[in-house]
Amino acid sequence: MTLQALLEGVDAEWYRYTGAGAGTADDLDPKLLQRAHESDLGQRLLARWLVTGPAPYLFAPRADGGISKLAALWPRERLAVLIRDLGVLAYAPAIRSEVGREPVRILKRALGNSYLLALDKAVWDGHVDKAVATRLRSELHATLAVSAQDDDALHALLDAQGRGELRAWAMARDPAFADWVMLQWPREDVAPAHLPEKQVIFLTGHHEKRTEPQ
Repeated sequence: MTLQALLEGVDAEWYRYTGAGAGTADDLDPKLLQRAHESDLGQRLLARWLVTGPAPYLFAPRADGGISKLAALWPRERLAVLIRDLGVLAYAPAIRSEVGREPVRILKRALGNSYLLALDKAVWDGHVDKAVATRLRSELHATLAVSAQDDDALHALLDAQGRGELRAWAMARDPAFADWVMLQWPREDVAPAHLPEKQVIFLTGHHEKRTEPQ
């Protein structure tokens, strides 16, 4: 695994200056970013920008003198599938409460086989605090109302929750992994996590064992 491969997985927005007076002029020029990716000095400068800013763990010096293997283990395609499943499972209490013909039709179409994951109480019983359950039902119901023909809003809702679940778990177990998850998507307000650790470990292990992205 090379530093270049690690950096190429980073969303370009993380190189945008967000301090006082920041604006579109503060975005890093795409051509300049590409040139930085292609030179050793440029790669070191990009890594320094990230390690002293939003991602102090992913690019930090390692005891073995190497760099993180997360880019090889978790390319964006595989990570996205895990994140979607985590989001589906996190919304399981709300998904199970949708029994109307139209909501169920939309959910089955949008989630595919992952719909069964949400229904499987052997994976998770879906127990959450009342306030969390109310929030999940409200958000899902509102999203389904605009998803009759287009699944994008529903996917965005589930993916944002999945990223929040994965980052919250990884920050406690593997902060470099949390950085990697964060950097592959643009900045966002992190969704509050509520999945038990056991369920996150189960899904992460399941996807990690796959030899090919799904």
